[in-house]
Amino acid sequence: MEPIEKEQTNASLFVKIGIIVLSTIMIIGFGIRILPDAITVSNISSKRDLPIYHVNCEEKKVALSFDTGWGNDDTQIILDILAKNDVKATFFMTGEWINKYPDDVKSIAEAGHDLGNHSENHKQMSQLSPEECVKEIMIAHNRVQELTGIDMNLFRPPYGDYNNTLVGMARDCGYYTIQWDIDSLDWKDYGPESIVNKTVNNKKLGNGSIILMHNGAKFTPEALESVILGLKDKGYEIVPISMLIYTGEYTIDHTGRQLAK
Repeated sequence: MEPIEKEQTNASLFVKIGIIVLSTIMIIGFGIRILPDAITVSNISSKRDLPIYHVNCEEKKVALSFDTGWGNDDTQIILDILAKNDVKATFFMTGEWINKYPDDVKSIAEAGHDLGNHSENHKQMSQLSPEECVKEIMIAHNRVQELTGIDMNLFRPPYGDYNNTLVGMARDCGYYTIQWDIDSLDWKDYGPESIVNKTVNNKKLGNGSIILMHNGAKFTPEALESVILGLKDKGYEIVPISMLIYTGEYTIDHTGRQLAK
């Protein structure tokens, strides 16, 4: 081997070792939980590391999810509607929301819904360092654990913004990164009919779809029951994301569809 090639090989090796050491330090420092099939450093290669947008599912199942980033006036209304229709959903919560409304966090958990992590400060996390990503995830995680005893494992990036670093660090923290393939656009305040149409009549709706809604959007409570009934009329069973995704061996195709191996 030529001296220059040998130096480049050594340099590359030292860079990889350095990244792994850094990840190990963060794992120890922040109490990160490793999934059985976790990749400690997922962004060494140039391959794109995708979140789960939807699930390859033979059964007619879909998941309702709510991002909670502001207010809690509608939380109990949403919980009542879900209970009335015997539906379990997934709530992705920011650390600030968790801190402001601890009783609502407990109510969501006690009702049997998924508790999901939406970061501590709702930043654009693709712009953050690996260390900052871990902090954003684990501070919110620890808040919920202290309140409920639950170890969350579902993470939704703020603004749907992600890169390989974020998805990899979330995995190293014990999380599945979750996006959506059906956007209700409830945050645009177009009205309840628009929300229902954007979900129930969406051309992308299918087995394994993940639907995005927001706790705090103006018309969400008014539209929610019609969304639920519309989905049920089409033969869909509505389940929390934890009951939709594969947690064993899986792959994710270029569209973000999760497939069991």
